[in-house]
Amino acid sequence: MKTRNEKFPDPKELEKELGDFLTKKFGGSVKLATSIALPQTVLNPPEQPVKNAGGINFDLKPEDLVAYLDQYIIKQDEAKAILATKICTHFNRIKHLQDDPEVFNDMVGRIKNNVLMIGPTGVGKTYMVRLIAKKIGVPFVKGDATKFSETGYVGGDVEDLVRDLVREADGDIKKAQFGIIYIDEIDKIASSHNMIGADVSRTGVQRALLKPLEETEVDMKVPHDPISMLQELERYRKTGKRDHNSINTRNILFIVSGAFSELIPIIKKRISDQGIGFGAHITKSAEQSDWLKHVKSEDLIEYGFESEFVGRLPVRAVFERLGEADLFEILKNPNNPIILGKKLDFAAYGIKAKFDLEALRILAGRAYAENTGARGLVSSVETALLPFEKTLPSTKATFFPITAEVIDQPQKTLKAIAADPQDACLKETFEKLGGEERDLLRAYLFENRSKIAEKFNFSLTPSRIDLIARTYTDGEMDVERVIFRIKTHYEETKTLELHFLKNFGINLILEDDAIDYIIDQLVTHRISLDHYFKKLTADFEHGLKLVRDKTGRNRFFITQGALMDPERYISGLLKHAGEPRKAID
Repeated sequence: MKTRNEKFPDPKELEKELGDFLTKKFGGSVKLATSIALPQTVLNPPEQPVKNAGGINFDLKPEDLVAYLDQYIIKQDEAKAILATKICTHFNRIKHLQDDPEVFNDMVGRIKNNVLMIGPTGVGKTYMVRLIAKKIGVPFVKGDATKFSETGYVGGDVEDLVRDLVREADGDIKKAQFGIIYIDEIDKIASSHNMIGADVSRTGVQRALLKPLEETEVDMKVPHDPISMLQELERYRKTGKRDHNSINTRNILFIVSGAFSELIPIIKKRISDQGIGFGAHITKSAEQSDWLKHVKSEDLIEYGFESEFVGRLPVRAVFERLGEADLFEILKNPNNPIILGKKLDFAAYGIKAKFDLEALRILAGRAYAENTGARGLVSSVETALLPFEKTLPSTKATFFPITAEVIDQPQKTLKAIAADPQDACLKETFEKLGGEERDLLRAYLFENRSKIAEKFNFSLTPSRIDLIARTYTDGEMDVERVIFRIKTHYEETKTLELHFLKNFGINLILEDDAIDYIIDQLVTHRISLDHYFKKLTADFEHGLKLVRDKTGRNRFFITQGALMDPERYISGLLKHAGEPRKAID
């Protein structure tokens, strides 16, 4: 038998031991059928993409992807539905065709679901595409269409994006061929009827994009690149062979976007002309998005796009302009990186920061006034808090409650905090904001618990929700990372049963409330699982062995109450030692 002080074995050893444990506990009726990835002490970021050389591993449904996006993106319901549906269909269709290689390779006339996104700046277009690529687990690159026109684009830049996709896939061409390329500011390459010189360049960009948008082979070797040529010469000198590496864009999904602010008059004119000719009713829409939703191919062609280019973008999603209330909801969202980032800025100096809802409302109002959508939120937050970020690190401040007064009267509050950074009233306000933050996160977790439980394959009991909320409030981690950390502790804690059986021959079964209690101890007191196993051993080993010797019983269900008062639990077992086995269980 190994000593109590022995360190936990590595995952492979644990896998073997778990198989032995299941056999010993349940006989031959339960066996370990697949390899198990047991948790490690080093936490990895959540949502790790699944690597599948030679293809993709994709089975996501549109409604599942919409539910995922809802956790991060405010509003844009129609755009989320369109993108989620067509992107899911794109990848599921590829997977379906892969089952029949002959059809997959020889199918003629396939139309890709390339997407055109239309909407003002700062409404979440780029963020949404990044989230989708991350969720699916495919490589993703972003380019800017304005760079193509500025250089008098001939054909190299888009191919560079394709090569970047391969680099993003760690050189795996098979994986890169199922990636996503996102090109922003596509409206800037529309030809202008009032200009001659620029038209040639912009139209040339559109035509150069036609083949990649549909299907073409892109050589991984960059033409006229001296480094690439030298590498090729060196390979030829060593092997006597010329390598021809290329990637086909047939299954690469292209998503392009732009603000298209000058498209609205074209749509209005067309609708107005239809009204004159056919008696159609013209609505006076207050929002630009209401007009943009009526966009047709003919409008895009009149705007300055080639008809062939428009035809390569069959899916169109229109994004709504964000209002002041929407920006406030973004700041309130616990997955929002802006507020978390600012907390981390202050945490870097040992200062914990908490935000009052009224302060967030004021910041949202200032951002809305900038008329740059969600992008204005970063500027609004930074401008308001920069004086505090400059001064507070030089004081003895350890906490910073960000209230409406902090935003409205920065110099006055900064002077007061600097004079007495440990002020009792200040501390009370900070703790109050921490409590409000916990309550908001609890409500968010309860509202989304079914989605989160499915996403992480982890049941959210009330005690776990409370622990997640407390951990989130006490630190500067995002919600996903906190949940991932708690789940990791859960899986680690379950191995205590295996170690107890292995070391002492006692079949100890931890109830859910006991597991949650142990996780709380690990998180709150930052103790190691090794340390807790020693405590569990000291509390239960001799007592349970005594019960086993007196009763012949070797299976014990441990509740939270038993962990908190082990003597009482064992005394109860010994008190009933003479009773029939059924009564004890």
